[in-house]
Amino acid sequence: MYTFQPQKKRSKFRIKLGCLFYTLKRYFYWIKFSTHFAKIPACYKTKEGLDFTKIKQDFPYEVFYHSTPLYRNLSKEDMELQDGKVNNLLIAHKKISGVVIKPGEIFSYWKLIGNPTAFRGYKKGMVLHNGKPESGIGGGLCAISNLIYWIILHSPLSVKERWRHSYDVFPDSNRTLPFGSGATCVYNYRDLMFLNETKDDYILLISIENNIMQGQLLCSSPVKTKYEVYEKDASITMEGPGIYVRHNSLWRKTYLKNENGDEVLQDDVLITENHALMMYNPMLSYDKNN
Repeated sequence: MYTFQPQKKRSKFRIKLGCLFYTLKRYFYWIKFSTHFAKIPACYKTKEGLDFTKIKQDFPYEVFYHSTPLYRNLSKEDMELQDGKVNNLLIAHKKISGVVIKPGEIFSYWKLIGNPTAFRGYKKGMVLHNGKPESGIGGGLCAISNLIYWIILHSPLSVKERWRHSYDVFPDSNRTLPFGSGATCVYNYRDLMFLNETKDDYILLISIENNIMQGQLLCSSPVKTKYEVYEKDASITMEGPGIYVRHNSLWRKTYLKNENGDEVLQDDVLITENHALMMYNPMLSYDKNN
């Protein structure tokens, strides 16, 4: 049963020391298991980009596809940060698109992207600090991790590390996915990782065109399973004066095609629970078209 716990106040020194500890711990982990991580094979790289002809030959079966708009209908003051976010996504998605996850290999979001610094061309975008939107170098990259997490939930691949958003920052304006279906990432100690425990190879493709980011997971063999991700137990509780917390749980149904081609339900299991402190008054109305 969920119990609301106010965030503990820690000194800036302790926060920096903790971040340093977990950052170094992650580096050691990457080094220790360096041969276990998925990468983009050189055979799919060309001077112009990826060799999609060869990729389609090796991975002819689509597992799941999803797309998301890059711009939100926020204030004009935020437009510069949104432009920075798009710039950051244009850089980062090329570090991931074309990654092949072979049996037994691990996908690590941050290991592929690297540290998003200004030196590498990243600009200021929107980041969340204690639930409040701020500007920060590399801001907006969670759009990729959100997209990837949703795709992987619709595949046989196993999520090994995912961090939920602790705050619900914006109302459900034009929301198409269940609340809490994203994955927040902070370089490098809050990562998104998943493992290929199947016998087949998978490739993840991400593209950006006309301000739309598209993600596609392909497989080397036909995938006989189909997945449906949905939410249960959605609620909002008042935990104190002006303190609202949003809750739900994500579940996944797994269907298997039989010999007749019919989809038969195999599993209906809990994926995760979400509890997020709301940063807006849920009683206020908003324009669903904005």
